[in-house]
Amino acid sequence: MLEKAVETSILFDYYGGLFTDKQRQIMELRFAEDLSLAEIAEQLSISRQAVHDTIQRTTQQLFDYEDKLGLLKIRHLRHNKLQILESQLREQGCLSEGIGQLINELMD
Repeated sequence: MLEKAVETSILFDYYGGLFTDKQRQIMELRFAEDLSLAEIAEQLSISRQAVHDTIQRTTQQLFDYEDKLGLLKIRHLRHNKLQILESQLREQGCLSEGIGQLINELMD
């Protein structure tokens, strides 16, 4: 469960701008502020069920977006290739401080 929550939070960082203000607010309260469903419901003056349904629908949409667009997958692939590049440059003695810094910036 924790792994899915972390992945959901990461996906929300990528795709959060595609949702309504209310969806973003609920997801931020749940995943960034770690509020319970009841706390979110009370704070927003909506039912706990509405909070639950919104989180479920939004989470499903996040995973659907990732399946279609693959931004997180692309990031992981790029990160892995940059690590390989850095390792090979280091082995060959060609990794200058500037190149290492640039690679690290590209990995972030």
